[in-house]
Amino acid sequence: MDDRWAFTADQTAPRLAVIDTATNTLQTWVKLPTVAYGTAPTLDGHWLLITLPAANQVAVLDLQSMNIAKTIKVDKLPQEILVRPDGEVAYVSCMASGKIAALNLKTWTADQLISAGPQADGLAWAPQKP
Repeated sequence: MDDRWAFTADQTAPRLAVIDTATNTLQTWVKLPTVAYGTAPTLDGHWLLITLPAANQVAVLDLQSMNIAKTIKVDKLPQEILVRPDGEVAYVSCMASGKIAALNLKTWTADQLISAGPQADGLAWAPQKP
């Protein structure tokens, strides 16, 4: 990743703002199937994962073309996304079901649902003490 863009979902329209970090200006809007919420890039810098809460999906944005390449069905009301440090799995909090969907980033499938309790939302990594 070269940190040239920042992204934010428009909560009033199905689109994603692409901000040029060199000039701190809006570069473009990316049209989405529905209103989005959380985003996270893959570690290789090729894809941006975008939660689509109303559709119970994660959209996969190709950062070269700025087009949606695919969508992945997840559990109810996906919110936040966190990519595992090895880059093989992304975790998606699904607020309405209280589950975390584990997305296999090689097969682009939701391979597992992990019970996390009511209103599962924010995700973070905690470093392991040596």
